[in-house]
Amino acid sequence: MKVKKKKSFFKKFVFTLLLSLVVLSIVTVFILRKQVKNVMVWEDQVTTAAKQYGIEEYSDVILAIIYTESKGDHVDLMQSSESKYGTRNRIFTSEESIESGVEHLAEVIKEADAQKCDIWTAVQAYNFGSKYINYVSDHGKKNTLEISETYSRDILAPLLGNKTQETYFYKHPFALMHNGGKLYKDGGNFFYAESVKWNLKLVKLFSKF
Repeated sequence: MKVKKKKSFFKKFVFTLLLSLVVLSIVTVFILRKQVKNVMVWEDQVTTAAKQYGIEEYSDVILAIIYTESKGDHVDLMQSSESKYGTRNRIFTSEESIESGVEHLAEVIKEADAQKCDIWTAVQAYNFGSKYINYVSDHGKKNTLEISETYSRDILAPLLGNKTQETYFYKHPFALMHNGGKLYKDGGNFFYAESVKWNLKLVKLFSKF
């Protein structure tokens, strides 16, 4: 009798678990699709700006940056206020955000190309600043998570005041898998290029339906 009860409980547990996973998957897909649709609203604006600054072939990367920065649900879509004005919350239209963000991205892509670094060096420099390109150029000319983490910890964070390698919790899957969820205070986001790379796949996938 006890064996039957245990089997029955186990079957119910497995069924409940599987049902929960299915529901969670459906909800996740719905949320991701909605977020991507919010981003794709700005596709024409992105294409126009990309053409203007000579980086039309990277229009999809720009859309992935928008997804990474705001999920298409913020006035400053590309969080470009700091790169343009040096402070946050100085951009009040999404059009200006795209214009400024694409201009900044074009600048770091041009510099990365000049130093024969890859596109993901430029994308990481969008977050770190253009001096990161010089660092990658001296360390193999290809962005990697190890290089970006070292730059964040040893160069950028101390430069901006964090000389003790102080960290804070960052609840992102990449961070949780890599180091339990840690970023260096004042050190930018060394997962940035990897996040954009992953989000580029999501944008391409969910923009199709």
